[in-house]
Amino acid sequence: MRGYLDLMKLRVVELLLVSTLPAMVLAAKGLPSFGLTVVTILAGTLAAGSANAFNMVIESDLDKLMARTSKRPVVTGLISKTNATIFATAIGALSLLLFWFYTTPLAMWLALIAIAFYVLVYTMALKQRTSQNIVWGGAAGCMPVLIGWAAVTNSLSLTPWAFFFVIFFWTPPHFWALAIKYKDDYAAAGTPMLPVVASKNRVLGEMWFHTILMIVSSIFLINSAALPLWSMIVTVALGLVYARQLIALKEGSPEYAKVAGKIFQWSITYLSLFSVLLVVAQLLS
Repeated sequence: MRGYLDLMKLRVVELLLVSTLPAMVLAAKGLPSFGLTVVTILAGTLAAGSANAFNMVIESDLDKLMARTSKRPVVTGLISKTNATIFATAIGALSLLLFWFYTTPLAMWLALIAIAFYVLVYTMALKQRTSQNIVWGGAAGCMPVLIGWAAVTNSLSLTPWAFFFVIFFWTPPHFWALAIKYKDDYAAAGTPMLPVVASKNRVLGEMWFHTILMIVSSIFLINSAALPLWSMIVTVALGLVYARQLIALKEGSPEYAKVAGKIFQWSITYLSLFSVLLVVAQLLS
């Protein structure tokens, strides 16, 4: 059982779902029904877990080469590729059925797109071919926002798309910080993550670029959702604190990897705090 749970990468799934509930609250302009919330979170967990399990099957040979991933269940033989594939297919299908019967058709289609995009576009087409893999492939991680909104309204508007781009621009600096820390692992697997193939100055420049656009998107989201002014002020403050972390990431710094690790951790904190802010601001508005 532990092996199958590991296939789903539940820690990563938890991070994805952090953005689902705020999207549902914004869509409902208050708390959505408890039943709808539970089903959406459960179905979203299964969808993301399915995509992650497929990823582990496809990348099992590469995972053997990386210390960080060498203990994954398919690599160690705890679960065979065949069984892992069956499991991924089953929970993916269950996810789609839950979305279809208990939420909305649009949420189901968006979940299907998210799974297919992560597996086919990111894992199979982009990851081993371009240093911009996480920029475009990371779009799959933005889909829970659209899915959460669609589960409530069966439609999409400017606000969920604004939230989508917050996550879209948040993802590269978040993941590149991790890639800096595990640069040798990715190099050993021949995966061209930006920190592996580019200079530190270029990596930092692109992290700044995406961070600035993330802050701009966050401000646009607050405005689009018509949330209170105080939430705009807090949003800007959170963004500035996030940006400040990048100042310490300097080429030649003896603690370069350590600083990158702190940026990775803070990026998770930032997304969690911003999600809480959206919920509180909507409920108090």
